[in-house]
Amino acid sequence: MTPFGARLRELRQQRGVTLKDLAAALQVSAAYLSALEHGRRGRPSAGLVHQVNEYFGLIWDDAEELSRLARQSHPRAVLDTAGLSPEVTDLANRLAREIRQITPEAAAAIGTVLDRLPKAKR
Repeated sequence: MTPFGARLRELRQQRGVTLKDLAAALQVSAAYLSALEHGRRGRPSAGLVHQVNEYFGLIWDDAEELSRLARQSHPRAVLDTAGLSPEVTDLANRLAREIRQITPEAAAAIGTVLDRLPKAKR
C-alpha cells in the first residue's frame, strides 16, 4: 500500500464512502481506485488528486498533504547511485534486497535519520 492509497482508504472509511461510489463520482473505475489503494498502480495524476480533494472537501493543509502523499506514492521507486560513493551504492542495494523485511517502525526510524540530512544533500 502506498501513502496516498492508505490516506484515500482512510478518508473513504471515515466518511462512509464505498469504493464504487467514489469511483462513480470521480468518473474512474472502482478497479483503478482499488489498485491505487493497494499500491498496484503508480502515483495518481494531479487532476485525480484535485478531484479527491474536492470530493472530500479538503482544503489548505489537508489538500497539500494529500498532494504530498501522492508525489511520494510511486510503488516501484528507482535509485540512481551513479557517481555516488560505494557506501551509498551498497546501502541502496541493501535496501532493495531487504525492503520487504522492513517494519513500519524501522521505516519510521530510517525516515527520521533521512530527515536530519542537510537539505543540500537531498
